[in-house]
Formats: sequence, structure tokens, C-alpha cells
Amino acid sequence: MTAPAASPTKQRIVVGLSGGVDSAVTAYLLRQQGHEVLGIFMKNWEDDDQPAGADGDPSTPGYCTSNEDFVDAAAVADVLGIEIEHVNFAADYKDRVFAEFLREYQAGRTPNPDILCNAEIKFKAFLDHAMRLGADAIATGHYARVRHNPRSARYELLKGLDPSKDQSYFLHRLNQAQLSKTLFPVGELHKSEVRRIADEIGLPNARKKDSTGICFIGERPFREFLNRYIAMAPGPIKNPKGHTIGQHVGLSFYTLGQRQGLGIGGLKARGAQKGGGEHAPWFVARKDMQANTLWVVQGHDHPWLLSKHLSAMDASWVAGHAPQSTAALAAKTRYRQSDSACAIASTAGAEFALDFAAAQWAVTPGQSAVLYDGEVCLGGGVIASVSALDSAM
Repeated sequence: MTAPAASPTKQRIVVGLSGGVDSAVTAYLLRQQGHEVLGIFMKNWEDDDQPAGADGDPSTPGYCTSNEDFVDAAAVADVLGIEIEHVNFAADYKDRVFAEFLREYQAGRTPNPDILCNAEIKFKAFLDHAMRLGADAIATGHYARVRHNPRSARYELLKGLDPSKDQSYFLHRLNQAQLSKTLFPVGELHKSEVRRIADEIGLPNARKKDSTGICFIGERPFREFLNRYIAMAPGPIKNPKGHTIGQHVGLSFYTLGQRQGLGIGGLKARGAQKGGGEHAPWFVARKDMQANTLWVVQGHDHPWLLSKHLSAMDASWVAGHAPQSTAALAAKTRYRQSDSACAIASTAGAEFALDFAAAQWAVTPGQSAVLYDGEVCLGGGVIASVSALDSAM
């Protein structure tokens, strides 16, 4: 393996070591470039930090395995010969991320706490802590890239080179000050290469499974977790004809486009959409908070699930200002979605509206609409409302 070229200027770089292979290889690459590297393990959640088998059954999965992750991160630090510090950001997380997470669900929206965590914890609280340690920059194992554009004199957030792992969607709220102090070394690599490097240098977590989901929810059923903080409020489930075909447990526990867990999968054609078939699956299409009613439709491409226009709020632009409305752009309305051609219909303060060339499926208030100009992530905002192709109720 060819080692990365040495950096012309040795820097003190604080790496967020999560216990996973991506951040471990990040630290290794920076060490190979000749930088002084210090690892920080961030603990963001206190409750239910139980390891697998905590109930006496070794087959029972744990919920949030931060203790196990710290052991893995410490083992990586030992192999690489770097110091590691354990820092508790749980109070910041509850105040800045989790409180907003609950407010959004209570309002009937579906938030993305990973985006807020990046903006408020990993690239704010963690960045501030690293600067107090005398760091020149921080680095994480995210699959994204940072580039300084000499023409605009601004930093740009780019997609990671591995299209299957690109995480720029989750990082779109980062600003110029944050990007100027941030490095994403594995953003220049494909995941297979990261695994190969980890294997070659003998990292103890080289084959560790990638983490998925939100740590504080972990492996438990999402509804079970949310019910600890939001009371169930049952109400009717109705089809487009207005027929009640079931009962929901509370609108906060459902998201647009949801197919599983509706409790109506065995119903036949009672009120089914024409052409939908007796056993066509049901999808959540709308949530009426005032009437406490969940509206469902049959068929993946029902008009209630399709939209070509959205409005967004709480906009955050990487360059510090909105893109030109005349630009030919693309956007994602959820992670792991292909870029879709769109145009900015309007901008006003922290709000903007988008028009899409093709209909988008199950665009969900609370999620983020993130704009791109090719490989450059421009920023985005929280989806506030959507105009379905068929707005009839």
C-alpha cells in the first residue's frame, strides 16, 4: 500500500473516533501524512446504555452500545499510538438535538436528528472542544469532501467519491467557519478501500459492522422508544373515500410513505382504489393533526403520494447565501435518493420553495430538502409543506 503524501505543514488534528472503521482509518491517514493526531470519543446519550446480553440472555442485542464503541475506539488509538479522550456531550445533545426531535414528532413531522447532531454537536460542541485543545482542525470519518474555491474564496462541501456512501446530505448545514476547520480524509476513498487499509494495518475493528440508525434508539422498535416520551393518541385510519378502515395509535408514530405497521394489511377491497387490486398494499399519505386522522392509500404511485412542489424553512446555505434562482440544480428530499432536477421557485429569508421536473415520492415534512450543483452540496432546509399531484381530500 502506498502511504499518503506527507502534508507540507504539520498540524494538530483532533479526530472524532467513534469506534467504527471509517474514523479509525481517518486517524491513520492523518498520522501517515505526518500530523499530530489526538482522538476524541463523543458520548451523546446517557439513558439505556446497555450492552448486549444485559438482561442475562447473551443473544439479546443492546440498545446504545457507546461503552462497547469506546472500547473499540481505545483499541484503535492504542494500535495507532495516539491519545484518546472520552468527552460527554449528552447534556448538549438533549438540549440541542433531542428536544427538537421530540417537538417535531409532536407536531406530526418526521425529523432527521442526524443532520441536527452534525450541525450542533459534531461540528459545534466537538469543534469548540477541539479548538480549546489547541487543534488546527478536526476530522471525522464522514464520506464527504471539503474544497477551497479560490475564485469565490469560499469553502465548498462536496459529495464523497463513493456514491453508495456519500454523506453530504447529513452535512448540508455546515457553514464556512466549520468547513474551514474540517477534514474528511475517507471522503476521497471508496468503502472497499477503507476496509482494505484497515485490514492491512491490522486495525481491531477492520470488519466491524457499520452502525445504522440513531444511537439512542438502537435496535429497539422505534414506536416503543418514542412512546416513552410521547403519549399514544388513537384515532381513525381513513381511505380516500372517507371510510374508516382501522385505528392508529397516534399520528406521531407514523411517517408519510410508511407501509409496515399499519394494522390494515389484511384488508380486502373495502374502499380500495380503483385498479389497486384487492390486496394492494396501503401507504400512509397524509396526517390530519386537527382531526387526529391518518389517511392511507393503496398503491405505491397513488397521486396523494406524489408531488412536484415543496416549501422549506430554516434554510442553511454552505456559501452563506441562497443559490441563484436561475441555476439548474438538483435536490434530494431524503437520504439514499437519486438527485432530482429542480428549480428554486422562490426564496425569502430562511424559507425557499422548489419545483421538481419529475414527481417526487412521499416527500415528508420534517425531513430535509438538500440542493446540489453537480458534486457540490449547496445547503438546504427543513421541508415544511408539500403540494401533492392530487390535493383533493
